[in-house]
Amino acid sequence: MWRALTASAAIATVVALTGCQTNGVDVAKAMRPLSPQMVSLIEQKGMSKESPILARIFKEESELEIWKQDNTGRLALLKTYPICRWSGELGPKIKQGDRQAPEGFYTITPGQMNPNSSYYLSFNIGYPNEFDRAFGRTGSHLMVHGDCSSAGCYAMTDDQIGEIYALARESFFGGQQSFQIQAYPFRMTPLNMAKHRNSPHFAFWKMLKQGYDHFEVSRMEPKVNVCDRRYVFNAQAPGNSSKPLRFEAAGSCPTYEVNQEMLEAVAEKQKSDDAQFAALVQKNTATVPVRTGRDGGMHETFLAKLTPRLVRDPDGNVRYDIDPQQSGKLGSYVNPPRDPDNTPVSTASTSRSAAPAARVAAAQPAASQLAAAQPEESTMSRLSRWFSSEPKPEAKPAPAPAPKPAARPAATTTVAAKPKTQQPHQEASAEPPPLRTSAATGASLMSGATPVVPADNFESRFGASDSRFGSAR
Repeated sequence: MWRALTASAAIATVVALTGCQTNGVDVAKAMRPLSPQMVSLIEQKGMSKESPILARIFKEESELEIWKQDNTGRLALLKTYPICRWSGELGPKIKQGDRQAPEGFYTITPGQMNPNSSYYLSFNIGYPNEFDRAFGRTGSHLMVHGDCSSAGCYAMTDDQIGEIYALARESFFGGQQSFQIQAYPFRMTPLNMAKHRNSPHFAFWKMLKQGYDHFEVSRMEPKVNVCDRRYVFNAQAPGNSSKPLRFEAAGSCPTYEVNQEMLEAVAEKQKSDDAQFAALVQKNTATVPVRTGRDGGMHETFLAKLTPRLVRDPDGNVRYDIDPQQSGKLGSYVNPPRDPDNTPVSTASTSRSAAPAARVAAAQPAASQLAAAQPEESTMSRLSRWFSSEPKPEAKPAPAPAPKPAARPAATTTVAAKPKTQQPHQEASAEPPPLRTSAATGASLMSGATPVVPADNFESRFGASDSRFGSAR
């Protein structure tokens, strides 16, 4: 009954506000039911249509995962979607107009869902979050949307975003107040970390990996807070205190408690990762060259559908030349990455008919240094509290089973607060605060606000608490 009333209210609000919108709202598109195939997949995995979801994004692999709560109460992988287009390079978004797709932990509420998107359907990622604002980072209206075109967003095909949008909508109807998006540069494996160990963003990525590891060992959405300009995962008030913890993104971390068994599970995983990482470095595993000004990526399956050629313009720049008929099948404004690095070009031509084919390898296409900064989105009216229409995403460019989760024990680990000090503006440290032992109690303690500059290894450990399915605040 509640779901029916909520759905009716959402539809009524959308319809009532349609007359106030220039483009109107396609109610049928926003309320399109899940396909029979998706409903069947949900049932096969022991899930319900209304159970909570979580999303993970991996730039380098160009993949978006949707996880959904199953009948065990934990999250299981429902489906992996190839990303049609993301822009920028590996690393966080810093400022408006840099074309960077964000990395970090973001929260999506019903009000961020946009049924009136110029890119079929969309939802706002919520950038900048508290962590981003603590570093003075700017930008707005960063979306996951359709139409396979990006200037700072994660773009899917229309069919994909329609299905993802419907999954989120059904979870909201089921009572989920918000869902988390975890946006990573790549899957946080020891091999990938070793390959990217020379990146200037390595410390930031090690911090993101802490949240990644919390999820990997628990299969629960990690509770995320920000203090001392770093992410803190699964913090809870010490003892039986009823006083809520107060986190300030740029201030010192409060004294908080973490679950001992979760701490041990995360530490065990990190110990294994450390050993693998060290072995890979010892073997001189090749690193990925650090490049700037790159033009993002497109999943290889979509690039293959565009039957691209590589051509060299008269000014010497190399770019993709795509078949317009094929690109129209992915979206109205398909914008593939420009001039892939180190790819041979057999002709100097700007004409598709004159350029002999130079097929692109099935690896992720490299990025361009020619990408001109484009405005990310323009502003348009918001709709309802359930299906609020955000500003347009961005200006249109030119034509292995889950590991056994840790049980919730009674033991906890306490993190001690440190008096506030003025911090210089710097890249967040990925290192956790050092563990120490209290002579009075013998409990494991952590200094809650002291960042440590990391070396190219995983030697430091991270304290965690019991996970619970809740949104980041």
